[in-house]
Amino acid sequence: MHAFLVEGYRAMTPQQKWKRLCDLNRTVRQMALVRIRQQHPQASENEQQLRLAALWLPADLMRQVFQWDLQQQGY
Repeated sequence: MHAFLVEGYRAMTPQQKWKRLCDLNRTVRQMALVRIRQQHPQASENEQQLRLAALWLPADLMRQVFQWDLQQQGY
């Protein structure tokens, strides 16, 4: 199975690989947002997006740009 996957990736063009990467990233973000909505059902759309951003951005950047303190608000 591994060899089959490797051969498939080798046969892809750079554009196909980039599209696959973008699709996978979108899926990961969607799954993370589902978890956030389950854990924080009363959160506004803005708060959900901040919690999502906090999963990828450094804590100091979240504080400086969004005034979002991970110690207080969490992910």
